[in-house]
Amino acid sequence: MSNDNRNIIRVLVADDEPDVLDAYRQILTEADVAEDLTAFRQLRAKLFSKDQTDSPAAKRMSGASFEPVFCNGAEPAVDAVRAALAADRPFAVVFLDMRMPPGPDGIWAASRIREIDPEIEIVVCTAYSDVDPGDMGARVPPEDKLSYLQKPFHVHEVRRMAIALGSKWRAERRIVRLAYFDSLTGLPNREQSGARLAAALESAAKHQQTLAVLYIDLDNFKRINDTLGHAVGDELLRVTATRLGNALRTNDSVSRAGGETSRLGNLARLGGDEFIAIVQDIDGADAPGVVADRLIRVLQEPMQLAHHTVVITPSVGVATFPTDGQDAATLLKHADMAMYFSKRRGPGMFAFFDPNMNAGVVRRFAIEEQLRGALERGELSLHYQPEFDISAGNLSGMEALLRWNNAQLGVVQPGEFIPVAEESGLILPIGEWVLRQACQQAKQWLTEGVQLGRVGVNVSAQQFSMRTFPAQVESILRETGLDPAVLELEITESVVLKDENWAEQALRDLKRIGVSLAIDDFGTGHSSFSRLRQLAVDRLKIDRTFIKGLGESQDDRAIAEAIISMCHALKLRVIAEGVETMPQLLFLQERQCTEAQGFLLSVPLPVQEAGQFLRRLGDTKALTRTQRLRTLTG
Repeated sequence: MSNDNRNIIRVLVADDEPDVLDAYRQILTEADVAEDLTAFRQLRAKLFSKDQTDSPAAKRMSGASFEPVFCNGAEPAVDAVRAALAADRPFAVVFLDMRMPPGPDGIWAASRIREIDPEIEIVVCTAYSDVDPGDMGARVPPEDKLSYLQKPFHVHEVRRMAIALGSKWRAERRIVRLAYFDSLTGLPNREQSGARLAAALESAAKHQQTLAVLYIDLDNFKRINDTLGHAVGDELLRVTATRLGNALRTNDSVSRAGGETSRLGNLARLGGDEFIAIVQDIDGADAPGVVADRLIRVLQEPMQLAHHTVVITPSVGVATFPTDGQDAATLLKHADMAMYFSKRRGPGMFAFFDPNMNAGVVRRFAIEEQLRGALERGELSLHYQPEFDISAGNLSGMEALLRWNNAQLGVVQPGEFIPVAEESGLILPIGEWVLRQACQQAKQWLTEGVQLGRVGVNVSAQQFSMRTFPAQVESILRETGLDPAVLELEITESVVLKDENWAEQALRDLKRIGVSLAIDDFGTGHSSFSRLRQLAVDRLKIDRTFIKGLGESQDDRAIAEAIISMCHALKLRVIAEGVETMPQLLFLQERQCTEAQGFLLSVPLPVQEAGQFLRRLGDTKALTRTQRLRTLTG
């Protein structure tokens, strides 16, 4: 209902006598009943008590505005309530005559109306004394939304009862709106959407129809909040809700929803940047994909928000009833799984649920759930993999590598849990813990007289993008007492290229602190040799994919050789990752690669074993380079 009509009370009247309906019409449509008292006097014998007087109160009943609808019989009244809800213009109050021959009576109508609209206020009117209000309340619950009016009644009773019940209905709707509707977008919230979906499923099962749930998530919404502010983020969500609503109201052949099912609503905000859409009475297996594609295209249109032009993309997951689930919880879970898989395909994509997704997504959810308490439970640890100067055969450093052993999941590989940590935001506290732990351990080894060269720590994209990251590094170094020159931060090439202006500034700030910097996984991104001269880095790490193919691929050999030559020209040290065979090591030595790291030389070691390894290396300093390397590889 629009703001212009928010004080209008919509009233439905059902009676089988035209004269009675006309009396109601005059009561509810005249601002001042005194203007037509003659008509009321003629109807007193039929409808009103005979002791009414032309009192000033009877002549002044203005102040309320009604929008009445009149029905001749019980069945038209039920249809009118259904149509009002479909049009999102519900009635506040319905007056039902108890007996409306030859059709169903008022109690039948009240029961059906209550099923359709649980919020409406029902008034049953009768001239008979054999009606038990208690019995009516039991048949048409709840009793507090059912009123009883005995004929003949006073002219004021109809009008004042409509005003009182209409005001009660409006107040309850305001309370319900606060509890069940999202205050930002005005859409149903998570709790309300669950109830609506359950009702839609019940209707779909009854009419043997197909229904689809579309789970919609905005890609990179957090970046909008972080860069443009929460006010812009809130406005983006409001515009998103409006666009989704307009797109779902489009009249096409995809959905034939109508009648009773159309009243259930089709869009909700679950929270954050997540929405669901319910598409009812689907025509064809591909129809939900048509709707999903339309929603994606609508949301991809640029938005003008607070002097900023913003473009967003949604990821959409689709689950259908009855194929993908029989109840609301299952359908939502499966649509969420499908959305997760669509997000992995890339921005602005949609995916249908597939049962094969289930195991992978359940595993992913279990990892995230357990990872949330991993730090507190002390399940995370660091292993250290040595890095060697292969020109001299000496240790050059140790790279700290994160490991996780969970009581329920067992040993979880980094390739599984680190992406989950990044997607969930857990990488920030975990990354800070890794940095502090590695600095503490390096300081302890140095205090014990163990030489380790440098300690390398991997930095995630989210960590590096924080404007406070350089200050965090400086604070941890000060806290642990580690010489900044011992710490090397490893940042992937893709992270540097993502925001080159910030990367250039952050790397300069980190260099001022005194740490060394390495570009990790070099060669896997859009490599730009010219940019390297502008970045304050000390070392490049050739990605293991190129090292793996050295014995078989001429292209990989050419790429590795080119990177090594380029690093020499730029006076950068270069380290090859993933060295697993002696031919690979010999190739790198011949091309004068500075350093190497890999299983051939040493696997990642737990702290205690890493300490023993470092001490053993200290005893081999008197040996030649070849003897030292043979000690490592033999």
